[in-house]
Amino acid sequence: MSLTTENILLIGSLLLFISLIAGKTTYKFGVPTLLLFLTIGMLAGSDGFGIYFDNPKTAQFIGIISLNFILFSGGLNTSWVSIKPVLGEGLVLSTLGVLLTAVTLGVFVWLVTDFTIYESMLLGSIVSSTDAAAVFSILRSKSLALRKNLRPTLELESGSNDPMAYVLTIAFLTLVVNQDQTLLSMIPLFLQQMVIGGVAGFAFGWLSKYIINHIKLDFEGLYPVLAIALMFITFSTTDFFGGNGFLSIYICAVYLGNQNLIHKTTIFKMYDGLAWLMEIVLFLTLGLLVFPIQMVPYIGIGLLISVFLIFFARPVGVFLSLIFFKMKLRRRFYISWVGLRGAVPIVFATYPLLAGIDKANMIFNIVFFISVTSVLFQGTTLTLVAKWLNVSLPENAKLVTETDKLILEFPKSSLREFEIQPDFYAVNKSIVDLKLPTSTFIAMIKRNGKYIRPGGSTEIKARDILVVLADRNEDFTQVFDCLSGPSPELKS
Repeated sequence: MSLTTENILLIGSLLLFISLIAGKTTYKFGVPTLLLFLTIGMLAGSDGFGIYFDNPKTAQFIGIISLNFILFSGGLNTSWVSIKPVLGEGLVLSTLGVLLTAVTLGVFVWLVTDFTIYESMLLGSIVSSTDAAAVFSILRSKSLALRKNLRPTLELESGSNDPMAYVLTIAFLTLVVNQDQTLLSMIPLFLQQMVIGGVAGFAFGWLSKYIINHIKLDFEGLYPVLAIALMFITFSTTDFFGGNGFLSIYICAVYLGNQNLIHKTTIFKMYDGLAWLMEIVLFLTLGLLVFPIQMVPYIGIGLLISVFLIFFARPVGVFLSLIFFKMKLRRRFYISWVGLRGAVPIVFATYPLLAGIDKANMIFNIVFFISVTSVLFQGTTLTLVAKWLNVSLPENAKLVTETDKLILEFPKSSLREFEIQPDFYAVNKSIVDLKLPTSTFIAMIKRNGKYIRPGGSTEIKARDILVVLADRNEDFTQVFDCLSGPSPELKS
């Protein structure tokens, strides 16, 4: 059966529905949902129920769109307070760690196969990064509570290391296609991608915050749509100017996630749902793209490379890159074990297919097999290995993400009313511009005898009475300062 305009919605919705139901019923047995989505796609494909899909270009396009949402959602949920203590470790893992993993695995592939050195390095580069979709979804769905700073390190690495793997993949693919170029000629490409991507991420983050907080849209539901538009503008503009789009949208999202935004709760909830949708769509699409029968001849070499990656190449990358950081041995071992390979390597493996190199099909099938075995063996044992290495916390110590905080809207212990005087700084200012403490919340505004439920864009007027909730009485001093301007004491 071929996918057509008439049946694509029916087939797609049925696959999505089956994936959700199957995921709900099988996850309690320890099967990662992402592996399940991939399997359903494979079963529905040409070697299964007969849905024929053999279009790497379309799969790559779907992969890039999906990764935009997954990385952006992961960035929004990244708390700067959490990652600041581990920023050095995370960045080293996502750059030097990826490079060491790629080189170590590439040399091994070169020794055990008939690949050229550049083809071997290409394969190593494709599977060199941990997969953000796999790490975010498995850690989130398992609700793993890990000891001090371990989870932020893992999420920061997985969210920020795809750009490095992408640059390495493009660089070695260029060397395979153009034999006259040298490895040194790729250094300017690397610097260009990283520098432009990083600068663009911060610039578009600031610009996106300004646009979201100052544009006046008629409906609250349009703000998530605006965020999507800004996300794609960030990615495509960065890519147009030769920067790394994946790096720029992740940095942009981290910046936005730690700022005061209008309708922030609505935007976070929307991205949380869309990230799950894109993960499902991505894995289903890649499952449809593969032909399981074609993988059979590569199972032996694929298993050998996968075992070497999990037990040697990944640990080498982790231990050498973290050699100058103080970290317990068991934490380093766990970081090594959470080197999940998922959809991202498979998406990157479509680049050799589209470039038409000789061993493209072999590389794709080996990469697919590596991703499946990684999610199957590492993904199912994250909780068990965490307990073995004593890096997990009790069930009641689970981490609460930024999205959780916004959705749960924690009850506050203190309440106070503030009457806005005509000379207050807050007059005619939007709530989001007041920079109120994050531990406080304006629950209600009383204006001219009527009660208004405020949003981030609500403007404060003279003589308004604000009902403010806070965690501690001390927080009200900061609230008063934000409303009136700097003041040495709180007027009751």
